[in-house]
Amino acid sequence: MPSTVTVFGAYGHTGRFVVAELVRRGWTPILSGRNESQLHDLAAGYPGLAVRPATVDDPDALDRALAGSVAVINAAGPFGDTVPALVEAALRAGIHYVDVAAEVEVVAKTVATYQDRAAAAGIVLAPAVAFYGGLGDLLASAAVGDLPAVDEIHLAFALDSWIPTPGTRKAGVASRGRRNGKRLVYTGGELVLRDDAAPTAEWTFPAPFGKQTVVGDFTTADSVTIPSHLKTGALHSYMTPDALRDLASTDETPPQPADEFGRSAQQFLVEVVVRAGDTERRAVAAGRDIYAVTAPIVVEVLSHITSGTQAGLHTAGRIADPAEVLRALLPVHLDLLEIDGR
Repeated sequence: MPSTVTVFGAYGHTGRFVVAELVRRGWTPILSGRNESQLHDLAAGYPGLAVRPATVDDPDALDRALAGSVAVINAAGPFGDTVPALVEAALRAGIHYVDVAAEVEVVAKTVATYQDRAAAAGIVLAPAVAFYGGLGDLLASAAVGDLPAVDEIHLAFALDSWIPTPGTRKAGVASRGRRNGKRLVYTGGELVLRDDAAPTAEWTFPAPFGKQTVVGDFTTADSVTIPSHLKTGALHSYMTPDALRDLASTDETPPQPADEFGRSAQQFLVEVVVRAGDTERRAVAAGRDIYAVTAPIVVEVLSHITSGTQAGLHTAGRIADPAEVLRALLPVHLDLLEIDGR
């Protein structure tokens, strides 16, 4: 049942979508983050919501920000800076923790570090519940279904554009600094740094994207979340090149709202193919605005967490029936959803 939840980074691009979705679903968000002025500007549009500014280097302020909440949603990057402090605050408070981190190394460290402590504290800790890390995990989990293991999982992203937010740009700078100019690749069951060129391949997406030359080894948080609980011999990921060109652009104009929900005009499609022997299954989801769609994913997953998910560290695909979570996003947040055999 909806209750009170703290949103840290509430005034950020994705945080605003999260706050709006929480309110739409009957939750009461507490608005928190590092910039008090921006928090009050946001609160002007939501009369009655509490504003509790806090910084990651002030544990007492974080504790006050989380007081009375059943969970905290961390929407503030770079996540290498915010995740450790917010997770520790959630553990102290004994409340659930969810983040929308897309920084692959940060998500990997979260998964590797907090399982036992989350379970001991009786809370659910859910990293990367977002477009990257969450949607692919849900699709892969739904496609795998009752198969105990698969030989390979292919995860292909088609974006007709990708105008990054200021937060994405900052996260990219942080990630590139950690990688020292190399690219991060998931191979052989682990994340490794490589300095060769990314491969290309051909992928035929459903309409409207069709056949595309895609860039391989496009490593996202899904390369942490998916193999953390699905048994697969290999995981391959791909991205359409137009999106990568946009991402590399020096134009710092942020995404612009283009509909009544504040979503940009960006269209996305994510396709997962899993193979186990002679069995092949697919799952496809399509919609609009990768930042905006993060919000309903977070809130739907949170609703399952607070309904009694077993304590511990769980990715989006493990928290509830993934097909059920995905179908809850229709028809407002997803335009297309197809899952073989489910």
